Amino acid sequence: MMYGYDPGWGWMMLMPLLWIALAGVIVWAAVRLAQHGDGRRPHPEARPRETAREVLDRRYAAGEIDEADYLRVREQLDGGERP
Repeated sequence: MMYGYDPGWGWMMLMPLLWIALAGVIVWAAVRLAQHGDGRRPHPEARPRETAREVLDRRYAAGEIDEADYLRVREQLDGGERP
């Protein structure tokens, strides 16, 4: 006899689900830790943002803009006259 304490069928079915959820959280945390390292290193896919000058240089090197546009925008970026 349980002296009035009866957890019922609901708790008996819920306990395995809680253990499964706990195991899932542990696996998820282990995978995240393995992917991101110890937190002191940036993610391998993370890259620093390009500055405006780097974007301008890349576009000029790729032939997207001509020399006149490149020189005009470079002067503006360097603090020259603004239109």
